[in-house]
Amino acid sequence: MTPEQSCREAFVEASSFLEKCGVYEPHNNARLLLEHVLGVYGAQYYMMQPEPFPSGLRNRWEDAVTRKAAGEPAQYIIGSQEFYGLPFEVTPAVLIPRPETELLVEAVLRAADRVFASAGGAVRAVDIGTGSGAIAVTMASLRPQWQVSAGDLSADALHVAARNAAANGVQIDFREGDLLAPFAGERLDILVSNPPYIPAGDIAGLQQEVRDHEPRLALDGGPDGLAPYRIMVEQLNLLPAPPQIVGFELGMGQAHDVAALLESAGHWPEIIIVPDLAGIERHVLGVRPSEQVTKM
Repeated sequence: MTPEQSCREAFVEASSFLEKCGVYEPHNNARLLLEHVLGVYGAQYYMMQPEPFPSGLRNRWEDAVTRKAAGEPAQYIIGSQEFYGLPFEVTPAVLIPRPETELLVEAVLRAADRVFASAGGAVRAVDIGTGSGAIAVTMASLRPQWQVSAGDLSADALHVAARNAAANGVQIDFREGDLLAPFAGERLDILVSNPPYIPAGDIAGLQQEVRDHEPRLALDGGPDGLAPYRIMVEQLNLLPAPPQIVGFELGMGQAHDVAALLESAGHWPEIIIVPDLAGIERHVLGVRPSEQVTKM
């Protein structure tokens, strides 16, 4: 980096360097890092392009670009990721929230507005495998009348999620434990989960950013990737009754297996498969109208 380099020139140089290093979406990553280092966004970012790069930020900028070139996700370098318009702290203890998960939240909210139209504030929703808390915090933010809980096997992830709940001004009951186990004996109206769903044998072939930096606990779904779904369906017997809405995110090619799993459980007359924006069947919902009661 030359002493008189402009912010625009720093961006171009970093983009080219990241591209040569094989970084996916080098231009987008360079922009994310430059915005973070400069502390400017939107119109301010563009206005600063012709300005000389601040000399006091050179070391920080070069460190960020070097880390990115080595495969570290930009979100971990920056320490944050936006989800549904809300800011979330992310660390290597949690999976980075993905845009497609926003569609799961939307699908669950649509179903809930239909099923619980007259329930008022009595709806109890739980997010299993909450990670950064993205799903739970978003539900609590968009439906403040709900009672929202969240669980995770990782204590470190729960610390991150709790900070995100506080930063976004919502109250969430966080529990540490294996999937539904921390909620044994409690009534749950809505169960939402984006669990680990990558088949264990496929993890070695994942993109470097994911394979080497995101927590394996949040990736490994067992031999075929479906272990967490089977366990959660089995754990339903820990509850007084099955939730009226279940919403799962899953991997490519898993939708019909998970849909069949929910159908065979016999608790939800409506099984809905929701594609993501790329047309991949990404989410499966089980829905039971309020007038239908299922006994365990």
